Amino acid sequence: MANLQANLAGIKSPNPFWLASAPPTNSGYQIMKAFDAGWGGAVWKTLGVPIINTSSRYGALHYRDSRMMGFNNIELITDRPLSHNLKEIEEVKKYFPDHAVIASLMVQSREEWHQIVKDVQNAGADGIELNFGCPHGMCERGMGSAVGQEPEVLKTITEWVMEVANVPVIVKLTPNISDITEPAIGAVQGGADAISLINTIQSVIGVDLDTFVPYPQVDGKSTNGGYCGPAVKPIALNMLKNCAQHPDVTIPISGIGGIESWRDAAEHLLLGASNVQVCTAVMHYGFGIVREMISGLENYMDEKGFETLDDMVGKSLQNVLKWENLNLKYKVVADIDTDKCIGCQLCYIACEDGAHQAIGLSGTEENRVPHIIEENCVGCNLCSLVCPVEECITMVRKDDGKQDVSWTDLAAKDMAPTEFEDEKAGGRHHWVPAPADALKK
Repeated sequence: MANLQANLAGIKSPNPFWLASAPPTNSGYQIMKAFDAGWGGAVWKTLGVPIINTSSRYGALHYRDSRMMGFNNIELITDRPLSHNLKEIEEVKKYFPDHAVIASLMVQSREEWHQIVKDVQNAGADGIELNFGCPHGMCERGMGSAVGQEPEVLKTITEWVMEVANVPVIVKLTPNISDITEPAIGAVQGGADAISLINTIQSVIGVDLDTFVPYPQVDGKSTNGGYCGPAVKPIALNMLKNCAQHPDVTIPISGIGGIESWRDAAEHLLLGASNVQVCTAVMHYGFGIVREMISGLENYMDEKGFETLDDMVGKSLQNVLKWENLNLKYKVVADIDTDKCIGCQLCYIACEDGAHQAIGLSGTEENRVPHIIEENCVGCNLCSLVCPVEECITMVRKDDGKQDVSWTDLAAKDMAPTEFEDEKAGGRHHWVPAPADALKK
C-alpha cells in the first residue's frame, strides 16, 4: 500500500491533508477532534493582536442544486487571547506529537514578529505560516494581502522572522495580484522554507435584490470579503503551477484552494504541491471527509504505482506548456453515440448559438438525434461538455499523429498569420453561415 507520509520543508505529518488556518482551527478542541478523525496537520487560526469580529460574517454562492459552490467570509484573525492559544498548542502536541501543528501569524513591527515567533516555538509549534494573504479587514491595517502584494515588504518581514525562527517557515501568498510568482520569489529571497497558496480571493458574493445590500449583511451594510470553496480550484491550480514551474521558486509548496475530495488533492499534488490544506469543505461537511480523502488517495497511488507522495508531486508539470508550444496539427472531431443519445438537443443548441455550427438536426420529430457536420467541427469539446449523458459524445482523433507544429514553429518559419486578411489564418477557410440565414430558422 502507498505511503502517505508527507514532508513539507522538514515538517512531517502522517498524511498530506492539513486543515488550513480558518474557523475549523480556532481552538485546540477542534484540532484534536480533527487529528482524531485522521487529519495529518493543522494550521492554527491566525494569531496576532485579538480582534472583534462582525455578525454576520459568511456568504455563499449556490449553483443550481449545489450548496456553497463558492464561499465568502469577512471573518478576521483570532479573537481569543494569545495565552489561551499558546496553552492549547502545547496541549495538542502532547496528545498528537507526530501530527503537524503550524502557527499562522500576523503582526506588524519587527519586535512583535520576533516575540510571537518565540512564543509559538516555545509552545511546541512544528512550523510557522506567515499570513500575507488575508484580503479584507487586516489589509486595511497594513497586514495580510497588503504585505503579500508588495514583494519587497514581504521579503523584509520574512527576513525578520528568519532572524529568530528555529522551525520551518511557510509564507502564505495572496492571489489578489497580477503575478503570484513575484511574492513567491520574495519569500525565497527572504529565506522562507516553503510557500502556501492560495489565500482567499477578494470578492463580493452577491446582492440582496430587495434590500440592495450585498452579502453578508451587517446591520444593513456589507464589505468585500475573501472568496474560497470549490469554485476557486481552477485559479488555485493555475497559480500553483506558475510557482512550481518558475526556476526561481526553489522551495516546497503547500497547495490550497477548492479541495474537498481526494481527486482535488491529487490534482494539487500532481501540479507541484507537497501537501494540501483544506478549509471550506470542512466547514461544509465536517472533519469526517478526511477518511475518504485518505482512502481515495491511497487507492489512486496504488493504481498508478506511486509508492510515496514524492513519486507523484509535480508529475503533471511537464505536460503544461505555454499556448504557443501546443501542437496545432492535433485534430479531434465530435462523435455522437446514437444508442446513448436521449434527444435533448442541448449539443445542437450549444454549438449552433455558442460555437461553430457543426451539429445538424434531422428536421423530423421521429428522429431527434443530432449529427456532427464533421467538415465544420473544430474539436472545441463544447458539445461533449454540455451533454447530460456520460460518454454519449466523445472526441475522436482524426490526425495521423505524425506532425507536431506549434505557433512558435510557424512564426519561426514566417508561416503564422500577420495581416487582417491573411490566407494563413485558420478561420479564413472555415465555413460560416451567411448572416441572413439566421432569420430562416
